[in-house]
Amino acid sequence: MNVPLPRIDATPAVAAAWVERLSLTNFRNYAEVELRVTAAPVVLLGHNGAGKTNLLEAVSLLAPGQGMRRAAYIDLARAGGHGDWAVAARIQTQDGAIDIGTGVQPTTTSAPPVTGRIVRIDGVPQSGSGALADYVDMAWLTPSMDGLFTGPAGDRRRFLDRLILCFDPGYRTRAAQFERAMRQRNRLLEHGVREAAQFNGLEQIIAETGVAIAAVRAEAVAGLVSTIAARRAVNADSPFPWAEIALDGDLERMLQERPAIEVEDAYAQMLARGRERDRAAGRTLDGPHRTDLVVAHGPKGQAARLCSTGEQKALLIGLVLAHAQMLAERRERGAPILLLDEIAAHLDDLRRAALFDEILDLGLQAWMTGTDANAFSALAGRATFVAVEDGHAKLQG
Repeated sequence: MNVPLPRIDATPAVAAAWVERLSLTNFRNYAEVELRVTAAPVVLLGHNGAGKTNLLEAVSLLAPGQGMRRAAYIDLARAGGHGDWAVAARIQTQDGAIDIGTGVQPTTTSAPPVTGRIVRIDGVPQSGSGALADYVDMAWLTPSMDGLFTGPAGDRRRFLDRLILCFDPGYRTRAAQFERAMRQRNRLLEHGVREAAQFNGLEQIIAETGVAIAAVRAEAVAGLVSTIAARRAVNADSPFPWAEIALDGDLERMLQERPAIEVEDAYAQMLARGRERDRAAGRTLDGPHRTDLVVAHGPKGQAARLCSTGEQKALLIGLVLAHAQMLAERRERGAPILLLDEIAAHLDDLRRAALFDEILDLGLQAWMTGTDANAFSALAGRATFVAVEDGHAKLQG
């Protein structure tokens, strides 16, 4: 199967989607809370442990997947409750307002463990959270991502894949098909199966979906490279330095020189030849699940992993802003909603002001947390401020 690359049309930027109302019930440390905000940035202020990040996590569940913490759904329920929780929101989009509800039912001793969550759009039940990809684009930065450039390649793949979902909702389906087929192949290897007939079908699925994944990643990186270049041309001295990014993977290199259909055939043959090697390793060693996103500090010409903590943070913010700008310029749905947890903690005044200006210029709704109101003083009169304290949230002024 030769899967075409997603087409990203260059169209004028339009107003992004934004959360108008957010309601939580029995979620984390919130028994019940409701916030009504505008399309402006939202700043959540409070002491550590008050529940600021819990609000961001709730917003992140309006998009597909497990949310920004990747927590088990059972762990999202309020302590001392019955195991149920709910997040509801009204989101304004280019096509009008939509109501999204998600959560889990109360648990019982006889009920099986919770593995999925209920999702409703305008009151209509959906088959899963993947349906949310048609309505909401979202990106986030959390303190746990500060080690993105020094951590394992899997973290960088997940970061890139989350960005890709904003312009190719079908990417999640192909990735799930690949993962499922690869797990089945690994199980055959583990159980000592050697009959080629049992591998051939699985390896064909792995080859088709694996090459599709590599192709979409290559398209996304090419788009980011183009946007980064445009941002650099406008402001070469940005406090968020431009990054050099590239994919390091066999399939991506092959796609630069050969049609996708030929790469699929070559990958299937590679898997067949590597069965005994993979059996000894206990896993499949070739494929897009081994690809790395290589990032360098452009002005310094230095690998991001060798940069200072502050430089790595600035590079990461620059990548997220470039992604948001790319979507704002090339997608009808505009820029994504941004979730920025403790974003001001390690930025100096110059970088904080530059970040806030970019958020406002892009016309997106950003939800930000912090403990120090002074760090967000540059947003006075331009953002919605919310005081968060021990499971309560209230609009300020």
